[in-house]
Amino acid sequence: MFFLEKNCILAAITNKRKSVKTKFEIEYPLQTSSKVLYKRLSNASGLAEWFADDVIQQGDIFTFEWNGIRQKAKQFHREKLQSVSYRWMDDDSEGGDTFFKFLLETDDITNSLSLIVTDFAYEDEIDEAIDLWDKQISVLKRKLGI
Repeated sequence: MFFLEKNCILAAITNKRKSVKTKFEIEYPLQTSSKVLYKRLSNASGLAEWFADDVIQQGDIFTFEWNGIRQKAKQFHREKLQSVSYRWMDDDSEGGDTFFKFLLETDDITNSLSLIVTDFAYEDEIDEAIDLWDKQISVLKRKLGI
């Protein structure tokens, strides 16, 4: 009986861990045009330049590959030259509602462009997730020549 209760407690802890993700946003000022940047965010060839080792697009389904591991996401929102959002299809968090979003924002006064990334991570993994985005955006900047 104790073994069963112990497994139930472990399952409850595991399920709780899976269900709690926190939304976060990071802003990256970029010296490029929204047209050039948007192409790198909204289609397979652009994303394969900086985001993943390979990206295959079939309609609104994108398969991202990193070191031989594949993960699928659905592009569920797209506003030309403004934003694009992807929802992970194998999301095991409660509600399965995690996504990542790229928002292009232009300052009215300075006319400078910023990329705002929205993502989700477990509370204790947010710093790692931000570090990963920093590295990915660094690759994007190199590809853009900035």
